[in-house]
Amino acid sequence: MTSAPLTLPETIARDYGTPCAVVDLDRVDRNIARLQERCRAAGIANRPHIKTHKSPVIAAMQKAAGAEGITCQKLGEAEIFAEAGFSDILISYNILGEEKIRRLARLAQRAEPIVAADNPVTVAAVAEAARQAGRSLQIVIECDTGRRRAGVETPAEAVALMEAIKATGRLDFAGFLLYPPEGGVEGAQAFLDEATAGARALGLEPRIVSTGGTPNLRDLGRVAGTTEHRAGTYVFNDRMMMAAGAATLEDCALTIVATVVSRGGATRGILDSGSKTLSSDTGKLDGFGLIVEHPEARIHAFAEEHGFLDLSRCAAPPDVGDVVSVVPNHVCVVVNLMDRLVATRGGQVVGEIPVAARGRIS
Repeated sequence: MTSAPLTLPETIARDYGTPCAVVDLDRVDRNIARLQERCRAAGIANRPHIKTHKSPVIAAMQKAAGAEGITCQKLGEAEIFAEAGFSDILISYNILGEEKIRRLARLAQRAEPIVAADNPVTVAAVAEAARQAGRSLQIVIECDTGRRRAGVETPAEAVALMEAIKATGRLDFAGFLLYPPEGGVEGAQAFLDEATAGARALGLEPRIVSTGGTPNLRDLGRVAGTTEHRAGTYVFNDRMMMAAGAATLEDCALTIVATVVSRGGATRGILDSGSKTLSSDTGKLDGFGLIVEHPEARIHAFAEEHGFLDLSRCAAPPDVGDVVSVVPNHVCVVVNLMDRLVATRGGQVVGEIPVAARGRIS
């Protein structure tokens, strides 16, 4: 009597062990192509955010599909991607501190970084990096158009910052960085129009107007004057994107292959994936991931290496030793916990992808 052939998750468990982060490159290809076509149709450039995949391999796929430049959230990520041959790099974060100023100056000698700022202290820091690099640096002003995170809060503050940029004599004002809340087109437009008028009154012209976010793809190009969009999560997607209506289960390209290692009771169990694998970020969702083979099961709590299963709604709950695939709540955080991603195509393992910028959070 022959045994049943192994499923792909079971094959991965046999060859790599669990928990294991697995990427379906066929889905990645589709996600990349779909976003690139949407940007083309909207008449704006695609500048993907690499904070999701942290991989020059995946970024090269995005570039080959038509992406123009990349976005990094931190200087450390930008350094890794510059080493991999990427030059047009937007760093969408305030860079501060003497150590980072020195690093930015070195980066500017081998790449073309564009740095975001929302305060005069950062402007002065970037100007010092330009001095050390012996060249001008491009800078964009981050604007808060309703998300209440980073960014100047009023167009008047943006104008004051433009004046500070101009006064340094070392910086090239490149434009504006926006991250509107979902559905916040009207507020973003009003802010941008006033800030742009202020720039032109100073003799400056914003070459870049950068919007961002995978959930904001529904409003892609609706803010008049937008030149590019920064989306990151779309490349893999996750439960948060499903909940936001930005993806379906078939669009989710990264899963954690995990094993049920304990069944302490009829309605409970333990998965070998806890907070060190799936992260403790709920994304304001119920539970900590979607088990593809048992969607009625619930990962209701975590220890570091334990995922606590509520199986009370399962008609056929998994047994000890069963291998499952979990769609994370927030894939960006999960990838940063991994050294490698196991890559598949056509239901077969085709290799490994290093998470080259893992841990580069400074």
